[in-house]
Amino acid sequence: MPGVVVVGMQFGDESKGAVVDYLARDADLVVRYNGGANAGHTVATGELELKFRLMPSGALWGKRLVIGSGVVVDPKVLLDEIEALRRVGVEPNLLVSRKAHVVMPYHKVIDAGKMAGS
Repeated sequence: MPGVVVVGMQFGDESKGAVVDYLARDADLVVRYNGGANAGHTVATGELELKFRLMPSGALWGKRLVIGSGVVVDPKVLLDEIEALRRVGVEPNLLVSRKAHVVMPYHKVIDAGKMAGS
């Protein structure tokens, strides 16, 4: 079974999410292997457009989605994105690695304190 990998050569907006969303139409599985909620992408089908920060591209195409062990998951962001999909009638077929990193609310408090002290 062939695989396609999309890799950016720089940080920032390279439209990787749009490319993956386009390729996802013909894929069986779409995996997000790294990153966090700071990275966003917009996906669209017809008149429907959703913005995601954690959900892998391909969600609107009914594909099996995987959030891998290198992803930093903010549970609130992920749950908000799942609810956004459900509001438009899409039940995401999503697997999350048990080894994925999780951002807890206290992590944000600690980071805010570090930023205030610098």
